[in-house]
Amino acid sequence: MKIKLTLLVSILLLLSVRPMWPADKEKDEARLEKSGTVLKEILDIPDDIPQDLLSRADCVVVFPSVLKAAFVVGASYGRGAMTCRSGKDFEGPWGAPTMMALEGGSIGFQVGGEATDFVLLVMNDRGANAILSSKVKLGGYASAAAGPVGRSASAETDVTLRAEILSYSRARGLFAGVSLAGSTIRPDNSANERIYGRKIHAKDIALSVTTGIPPSAQELISTLNARTLKHETLK
Repeated sequence: MKIKLTLLVSILLLLSVRPMWPADKEKDEARLEKSGTVLKEILDIPDDIPQDLLSRADCVVVFPSVLKAAFVVGASYGRGAMTCRSGKDFEGPWGAPTMMALEGGSIGFQVGGEATDFVLLVMNDRGANAILSSKVKLGGYASAAAGPVGRSASAETDVTLRAEILSYSRARGLFAGVSLAGSTIRPDNSANERIYGRKIHAKDIALSVTTGIPPSAQELISTLNARTLKHETLK
């Protein structure tokens, strides 16, 4: 009798959760679309991310419209998407995006009361593999720094050469490098399952050449492919 009751409760719980999936998937798709819009807008401004840095990046992460109110300690977080160059050596075209979560740290003190967009460049395979595998603390396991701004800005500085992750923010119309050290970034596995219709590891999404790019991510991927036809490496 106890087993039957437990089974009945489990079924009822599943039925109660299932109707939420379509609405949650719509939010995930909207977030992917917004990520593409934000990246395109940022790359269209005069003093944006230096081209050579963007061309060297193994992965790009976009968190659109993050609000300070979202960061309740231990509870809420900002969400976005990460796309990487496909292939095990990150040398291929930009691949299907994996959904990501940005949590805690000092973000709330930096963004103020306005919605803030964040763009992160992941500059090497160590940083990329770490983020795609588990939760990573920026400035801890993965070295992080505020990225330089301006298409002609020099990327040959100690900070940019050492950092595995360079981060930028846009708020109130202002675009600048910003430090997210102390924050954590991790794959959003639930959102990935909704987007792709099955459980799939973030690394398999990002690095596989066979994972289809969702329609909602087309602007994100096409923008990067148009701006970075070739993956540059340090000479």
